[in-house]
Amino acid sequence: MERYDLVVIGGGPGGYVCAIRAAQLGLRVALVEKRPTLGGTCLNIGCIPSKALLESSELYSVARHKLERHGIAVSGLSLELATMLARKDKVVSELTSGLDLLMKKNKIERLRGSGRLLDANTVRVDLNDAEAVNLGAEAIVLATGSVPVELPFLRFDGETIVSSTEALSFDRVPKRLLVIGAGAIGLEMGSVWSRLGSAVTVVELLDRIAPLSDAEMSAALQRVLQRQGLTFKLEHKVTGASVNDGVATLRFENKKGEAGEIEGEKVLVAVGRRAYSEGLALDSVGLKTERNGKLAVDAGLRTAVPSIYAIGDLIDGPMLAHKAEEEGVAVAEALAAGAGHVNYEAIPNVIYTHPELAEVGLSEAAAKEKGFEVRVGTYMFRANGRAKTLDDVDGVVKLVACARTDRLLGAHIVGPRASDLIPELVLALEFKASAEDVARTVHAHPTLSEAIKEAALAVGGSPIHG
Repeated sequence: MERYDLVVIGGGPGGYVCAIRAAQLGLRVALVEKRPTLGGTCLNIGCIPSKALLESSELYSVARHKLERHGIAVSGLSLELATMLARKDKVVSELTSGLDLLMKKNKIERLRGSGRLLDANTVRVDLNDAEAVNLGAEAIVLATGSVPVELPFLRFDGETIVSSTEALSFDRVPKRLLVIGAGAIGLEMGSVWSRLGSAVTVVELLDRIAPLSDAEMSAALQRVLQRQGLTFKLEHKVTGASVNDGVATLRFENKKGEAGEIEGEKVLVAVGRRAYSEGLALDSVGLKTERNGKLAVDAGLRTAVPSIYAIGDLIDGPMLAHKAEEEGVAVAEALAAGAGHVNYEAIPNVIYTHPELAEVGLSEAAAKEKGFEVRVGTYMFRANGRAKTLDDVDGVVKLVACARTDRLLGAHIVGPRASDLIPELVLALEFKASAEDVARTVHAHPTLSEAIKEAALAVGGSPIHG
């Protein structure tokens, strides 16, 4: 039996990053993944392919609706969906092949198969194309991620009732797309197909879209998406569904208890994801998942079995690839150097619609609930010079600071390239900066980031351009 310092089960962002960092620090590492390619849900059927389609569909939308006012005349514009999907697949392929090279570069043993626990220090791997093998391990990391949540009365059929996986590869633009759930996945995939010509209706149980975000930012994003053509049915509960001749009918009730129904060619169920631990044989080492299907871990990401760790979507916290990556690094560094840490107060979250919604830290309401007296500064992108030159002026920056100390508590951006703007504010939270620190930082002109500076100045009541 081959022995390793670390065996990682799961080759998604958390798992492969953990393996690489551990190998960099001198550990002998094996990585077990049943998919033919590494990268997990994120790279293969999630983050990367969806962003490729978001970019392509946005370019199509710009060509249809914006180029003329820039003095660019376009005639004969047409959508070649097959080419768009092929580009998406090519992006994924290039990145997954790059991960294979990283495994070789870092001398990580890559096993293609399903891993399960035999005991606290042994993993059995049922290889995809060979006999099973056992791996001895000083430490084991479980990084098996998550899968889409299915509604009990609306099971996925892969054709009409679909998850995000199938929504990445429709062979034609559905005339009407129904989306259940107004979180990141529902809004992003709804945006893609809306831009390409589908009539999209989003049904959400709660009273606003992006329900985990700052309420003011959710409202700002909803206004823009409605102008783009998305229809929202908020505070509507789906009560049943039927599929006949390829047409789905959703039945729902609004907050007043009034019943209604709507038909669609496709239904995307995007009500969340659940931790995936099937096949790990957790009971063989006495581990049990909690009611939410996740594993409990301590501050060092150890399970109840000291040699077994869990990271990413398998444990509590936001189901984000970068959160899993940082946990993977923390475990690797703890194993090799005795210390590893993740600052859960400074993990950004992004919804890649257009405009994007990017946030880090506390919302205004959450800060008040924690007992902070807060000061808020906002700045609209329509007043930003660079946003005007980009013809991209929808959105706002909102900063939340402690009124007593001026320490930045949270940052929220709805606007162009918000995902690229938020790291400045993540760094500010990481180093416990004040709003004044951000305001006194020199920002190049003209840039979108000047909206952040102005919002920080607004916390103190003195924006220069507002």
